[in-house]
Amino acid sequence: MFTGIIEAVGHIKHIDRNSDDIRLTVSSGKLDLSDVKLGDSIATNGVCLTVVSLNTDGYVADVSAETVALTGFDRYQVGEKLNLEKAVTPTTRLGGHMVSGHVDGIAHVVKRENRGKAIEFWLKAPSELARYIAHKGSITIDGVSLTVNEVQGAKFRLTIVPHTADETTLIDLQAGDKVNIEVDQIARYLERLMQASTETQTESGLTIETLAKAGFIR
Repeated sequence: MFTGIIEAVGHIKHIDRNSDDIRLTVSSGKLDLSDVKLGDSIATNGVCLTVVSLNTDGYVADVSAETVALTGFDRYQVGEKLNLEKAVTPTTRLGGHMVSGHVDGIAHVVKRENRGKAIEFWLKAPSELARYIAHKGSITIDGVSLTVNEVQGAKFRLTIVPHTADETTLIDLQAGDKVNIEVDQIARYLERLMQASTETQTESGLTIETLAKAGFIR
C-alpha cells in the first residue's frame, strides 16, 4: 500500500527485455534505501514493484507481461525519470490517499497550461475507466496522488502546485504524453457492492420494487 506522496525522483539505469517481461535497474536518487530489503515493494511511476536486488544507488525489479501491457513500461527507455515511493508502514502519515500500486491503464495528456504558479493539465482516460473519475475525487498519475478538479466525459482536469511539480516528473509532462493512472479504490469497491446487491436480488427474486409494494420500504 502507498499514499501517492512521492519521496524521490529516480531514473532507469538499465533495461533487460525479453519476449514477455522486463527487468529494470533503477537509480533511486535521494530515496533512502537503508530500511529496504529484498522482497519489499517500491511504487515506480505508480506501479508496485518488488525489489529483487539492491545496489549502492538503487534497486532491480521485474515487470510482468501483464503490467507492461497496462502501463507505460513498454515504451520506457534508459534515462527515463521515475516517481518513487516506498510502501507505507504503520507509522506513515497518510498524506495522499490509499494507492495500491496496481495501475488500471494509461491516460493521455490533452492540454497543458500555466495558471499563475501552478500547472493545469487536461487528460483523457480510457472510456472503461472514466466512470471511476469524479469531481473532487482522488486519482493517481504516475504514482502521484492528485485531486480531480473537473470532469467532462472521459476528460478530467488536474492542477499541479509548484511543490508537487518540483518534486515529481509531472513538471515535464506535455500534450500528447502518456501517463499511468490508478483510479480511486473506493469507487471500484462501491461498484462491486452495487453489482453484488443486484445479483443477490435477481437470484432471490427479491427486488427493491417488491419490498416497496409489500410495504417494507416507503
